Amino acid sequence: MRAYDEQLRDEAETPSAVHVERLGPLRLATFLRGRGFITYSTLAQDGRPATPESVEALVDGALAHYRSDPSIVCVEWKTRGHDHAPGLHETLLAHGFTPDEPESVMVGEAVLLAVDVAVSPDVAGELVVRQVTDEDDVRAMCAMQAEVFGDTPEFAEEILAQVLHRLRTRDDMEMWVAEVGDQIVSAGRLEPVEGTEFAGIWGGATRPEWRGKGIYRALTSARARSAISLGKRYLNSDSTEFSRPILEQSGLVKVTTTTPYEWRRDA
Repeated sequence: MRAYDEQLRDEAETPSAVHVERLGPLRLATFLRGRGFITYSTLAQDGRPATPESVEALVDGALAHYRSDPSIVCVEWKTRGHDHAPGLHETLLAHGFTPDEPESVMVGEAVLLAVDVAVSPDVAGELVVRQVTDEDDVRAMCAMQAEVFGDTPEFAEEILAQVLHRLRTRDDMEMWVAEVGDQIVSAGRLEPVEGTEFAGIWGGATRPEWRGKGIYRALTSARARSAISLGKRYLNSDSTEFSRPILEQSGLVKVTTTTPYEWRRDA
């Protein structure tokens, strides 16, 4: 948890942002397609711990910042379960934010996942795990993830635009797929975090009919090997209940939870 707090919060969370401003301890990031994102390493200010009053003032100020920009259509406030944040939940609700499902923040040594994985016999001879860089492959990968996650067409377009922008302007994100024949059956990203010991494994999605065959573990193993080759010691992931058990079986530990709260201009 200490390594997570010191290395992975605040600036490390917004490499794809097109604009960032500070509001006290808050990092207010803006992404393509009018998406705002609020994060921080602490809600304390000037050496003083957060209070319900100081938290409310931060929420007021952050929301005013995004309301003043008519291009912003939605904003995510990222919370952590171990933070000292008195009154934050109630204040976010009062300001029109809606909580999503909590996720587990998983952290562990990359070597624990960089192992040979035995997949089911019915896919053992056909499974191919590879990094993709061609734009058509990336589009196909994102479409598969959007289908598995049940994204709306509008949200899927937003994610694709952000991914393509990141790949065109930076070289610090890897896209990985697992294929059987000519079908992408599982996919995920690897995001090495500059200046840290960490690489994030994100966007893990496997088609329902291909689950339970070791494919996601094989995909994760490939990403872990790549992270090690880049000099990274730790892997981290905000995991749903689909991927958390797999990562726990590999030795990663749940250090906290994270819950996104979303505000929409049309809410």
